[in-house]
Amino acid sequence: MTRFFASALRAPKTVGPALVSILILAVASLLWSPCAARAQDDLFNLDEEPAAEAPAAPEAAPAGGDAAAGEAGAAAGETPAAGGGEENVKKQNYLSWMFHALGWFFTIVFSLLSLTMVALIVMNIVSLRRSVMAPEELTEEFGTLLDENKFQEAYELAKNDESLLGKVLATGLSRIPNGYEKATQAMQDVEQEETMRLEHQLGYLALIGNIAPMIGLFGTVVGMIASFQAIAAGGAAPSPQKLAEGIATALFTTELGLAIALPAIAAFDILKNRLSRFILDVSVVSENFMGRFSNVDAQRDK
Repeated sequence: MTRFFASALRAPKTVGPALVSILILAVASLLWSPCAARAQDDLFNLDEEPAAEAPAAPEAAPAGGDAAAGEAGAAAGETPAAGGGEENVKKQNYLSWMFHALGWFFTIVFSLLSLTMVALIVMNIVSLRRSVMAPEELTEEFGTLLDENKFQEAYELAKNDESLLGKVLATGLSRIPNGYEKATQAMQDVEQEETMRLEHQLGYLALIGNIAPMIGLFGTVVGMIASFQAIAAGGAAPSPQKLAEGIATALFTTELGLAIALPAIAAFDILKNRLSRFILDVSVVSENFMGRFSNVDAQRDK
């Protein structure tokens, strides 16, 4: 150890002090560790005399000894039972605790909201697909028929297609004899009507995203009122169980309200952007196809 310190001191100015400081910190941490502290206490208490041993219990106990022993045994028997009860409380299932804290009213309300949210998300995902809004096969076949001047076949193709693009194109071709402007206006009307229907369907997701936190806040108020009622009824020593039940109701309702609102709002924004993109695609494709008939009014005037 002496050689180590000597070599450390002979080291360069930056290495030597660093090694010495590290050793000092290591020794200090060892001295102040819990084990070292206990060892120091034992060392300083060596001079103290050991505690006198308790006198042995007499063999014969007074007449009331049996009763006292029985009471002590009963108290000792009650202690493990209480510990077992606490273990049972700690091992309680999380879901059962949550349902118990929510009560039947909030359980039904949040269950309905969550199921409705999932159903709306699935329904909107199915509705907002390219095959439903603007299928590429329809675009290619419709353009080919227009290039070949097969307008009746093109109209039948668009009419038999249930997509939004098919409805818009069929409406536009059916109004071409009345003029290009009227055909364009009819196409826009169909497009706006379908857009309003899809946005109305998406609006329910936004509604769930807005009311779910409000219901959670309502549950928070109900739970806190229950806790304050337990404090008022208990006086100086309120029931901890009643307080815990009220606080659990407040926290679980807030948690479920946010858990339902977050995916609902996220799904609403994502699907709304998807709808806007498909509507733009339908508008561009339909205008490109119907632009071929822009000279119908001029030919009819001639």
